[in-house]
Amino acid sequence: MRVLGVDPGLTRCGLGVVDGGLGAPLRMVAVGVVRTSTSDAVHQRLLALQTELEQWVERFSPDAIAVERVFARGDVSTIMGTAQASAIPMLAAARRGLPLALHTPSEVKAAVTGNGRADKAQVTAMITRILRLTEAPRPADAADALALAVCHHWRGSAQSRIADAAAAAGAARPPTRLQEAQRQARRAPARRVPGGSR
Repeated sequence: MRVLGVDPGLTRCGLGVVDGGLGAPLRMVAVGVVRTSTSDAVHQRLLALQTELEQWVERFSPDAIAVERVFARGDVSTIMGTAQASAIPMLAAARRGLPLALHTPSEVKAAVTGNGRADKAQVTAMITRILRLTEAPRPADAADALALAVCHHWRGSAQSRIADAAAAAGAARPPTRLQEAQRQARRAPARRVPGGSR
């Protein structure tokens, strides 16, 4: 499976593509950061992000897109820009019918480092080790995008397999005696009770 991780941001948007399969080691395919100028109008910056993201999706054909879930941190202007930027990969997934996952920063940190409160340096160090990179991805937005993709491989894929297994087990499981009796009762014609009303 190939996952495109997106660390949304209006000034810097991290993008990372990671390949991996069941029992196979994860492998980085590509990583980068899209930058927009604060001197440009917001709609032009969003268009630049969209254009670049669409090129990544076309070029790398991901099977799923994982985006960092936006939550309030205090600075409303920062949150607004991040929220606007996060809509772009969501729409890209919707247009193509791709699975979309939203992971919180603490979920990503816990998946990658084992500590939901890890700092950016720890995340970067672990991503470098997990993906066996010769050098750490820079800036932190790039490492965060790869961490999102890794998190989805480990958490999202596992959840999907569990759901698929449960669905398959449910379809294959024979009905219980009670379920079978209820089914037969629904199919049987109504019988007149002696002495009952007509």
